[in-house]
Amino acid sequence: MQINNSFKGFPGHHMPLDISHIGLKKWNVLKGDFPLPLAVIKETAIAHNLLWMKDFCEKRHLDIAPHGKTTMSPELYARQLDAGAWGISFANVFQASLGIRHGVQRIIIANQVYQHADLEALSILLATYPEVRVYFLIDSVAQIDAIQKWRALSSYKLPFTVLLELGIEGKRTGCREHSQAMVLARKIKESQGLLLCGVECYEGALATCNHEHDQASVAALMDRVRQLAIACEKENLFENDEILLTAGGSAIFDLVAQHLKPQLQRPTRGILRSGCYLTHDHVQYRKMLKCVGERLQLTETLRPALEVISSVQSCPEPGLALLTMGKRDVSYDMDLPVAIWRANLGDKVVSGVPSHWEITALNDQHAYLKFNSASASLEHPHVGQLIGSGISHPCTTFDKWRWMPVVDDQYGAISAVSICF
Repeated sequence: MQINNSFKGFPGHHMPLDISHIGLKKWNVLKGDFPLPLAVIKETAIAHNLLWMKDFCEKRHLDIAPHGKTTMSPELYARQLDAGAWGISFANVFQASLGIRHGVQRIIIANQVYQHADLEALSILLATYPEVRVYFLIDSVAQIDAIQKWRALSSYKLPFTVLLELGIEGKRTGCREHSQAMVLARKIKESQGLLLCGVECYEGALATCNHEHDQASVAALMDRVRQLAIACEKENLFENDEILLTAGGSAIFDLVAQHLKPQLQRPTRGILRSGCYLTHDHVQYRKMLKCVGERLQLTETLRPALEVISSVQSCPEPGLALLTMGKRDVSYDMDLPVAIWRANLGDKVVSGVPSHWEITALNDQHAYLKFNSASASLEHPHVGQLIGSGISHPCTTFDKWRWMPVVDDQYGAISAVSICF
């Protein structure tokens, strides 16, 4: 893919170039080679996270189909697959089509598919790429009826492989009752165009970082999954060589992992879908992984790899500096970004920010960096200074960028990834 000065963060005075050639330019953030703000991915952190999650899954004989909606980046999908991912998960047919066009052959659409336009588009993709397997979720008779209505009108007759979704009272989609799920399983078996291949749930809404609460609530949810899988197997409702059981957001996946391989008669594949593990973050998931580390008695888990770098553009009054990033550049849906390092243009290394520096608000294009100006002995930010900020919730930082450079620990760009929201 070619990038140019229409891409935010690309040096506007340079000629367009293929994104795969970014590393050849030897550009460096600290030297001022990029306009700011700029979102970057730290290579050492992302390499660590890939290996950490691979080891986690292998030790538990589990697979992972990480959520591709987190990054929407084909280059990052390739790295996850190269690190042993079974497939990639997505939230809708549009996102799945990106994965299919870039070589992903196993896909879980962790959502309901029922609109006629989506069913038609998915059928065309499956006919065009016969090696691809796509699984999506079923949670209502109304959804099955919508699929059957489309099927009666469409010329495409390939069957869809589907998973029953179990849900949680008051939370997202999914069957609330075992009996409701069994009615759907039997109806799928009777249908002409649906093949039941497993059971799915999402436990992320249960996460509190209270170990006792989280362990009990996840165990109860996963016991429902187990009971449903046993009941469906007993009635011979599954139509797949292996039964797929899948769950696992990015907060309490360690608890889910304990329950993803129940004893069934048929071979069972337990699949985690954690997506944010790849870049992690400095606030929300760092807190959650601290709890994972406590449960597993680990000294190290995942490392934050995603940063947004800005510059101090104004210090208009004592105690306030304005940074060149805002809501258009960095996530703020869960927490505000946190200032983690500062440097001057031309520095070789970065230094941590003083403890009294804090980002307190965002506008569209500005961040408010507050600091203690009462004491002359305390360091104050100054115009032109570079500020590196950690983020909370990777998904909503990725969707603000069309590309990101991958940088080494000295903030030299060694490669880049495209982002296709």
